[in-house]
Amino acid sequence: MTQQSRDCYIIVAAGTGSRFGAPLPKQFCDLGGRPLLMTTIDNIRAADPQATIVLVLSQPMIEPWGEMCRKSSFDTTGIIVAAGGASRAESVKNALASVPADCDGWISVHDGARPVVTPALIARISEGRREGVDGIIPAVAVTDSLRLVSAGGGSRAVDRSSYRAVQTPQSFPAALLREAYRQAVGEGFTDDASVMEAAGYRNLVLVEGDPRNIKVTHPADLDIAMLYLGK
Repeated sequence: MTQQSRDCYIIVAAGTGSRFGAPLPKQFCDLGGRPLLMTTIDNIRAADPQATIVLVLSQPMIEPWGEMCRKSSFDTTGIIVAAGGASRAESVKNALASVPADCDGWISVHDGARPVVTPALIARISEGRREGVDGIIPAVAVTDSLRLVSAGGGSRAVDRSSYRAVQTPQSFPAALLREAYRQAVGEGFTDDASVMEAAGYRNLVLVEGDPRNIKVTHPADLDIAMLYLGK
């Protein structure tokens, strides 16, 4: 009997949330009476209950997170905590070192500040997994008009139909993602698809994202997330 491959979710929550303008990073701000990050984790668990979760936190927030979990009676069973790095990509690289070796299926990377991730979105990503695919990337159409800014300060209109706004979770074969992150990474990599592409993995398949799958960036986004979550 062949042993089934194990999947893993890396949830990246090590950012400082400087644009959010609150005493705590946005992923720890209140959403429905508890830290936002707990809703993100719960929704990933609901969509893929068998997957391993590696949670990436900045070193200073690891102990406060533990206190938050105790205060909210939040179940942390099976969650592996890893310390973040100086950039998002370095945080993911650190997390990969904590992913169990037997998680040899697909590794998905999700932003901790996207609490409205749904089982339907996870299902679309899972359906795209097949041999020969280097990654599955959820994306949505751009609805605003776009202009390309030139080095001299001018700009020109571009065709928005040629562009997509990328979301998470992004999902990759475990072996390929591990290999891609052996290269030097830094601030220039804003998502995992760009790391994969730089490593030569170009068969990155787009699937339909979810306009509700917002990344909480500003305080007003909390109200939008609450609306989408029905809280």
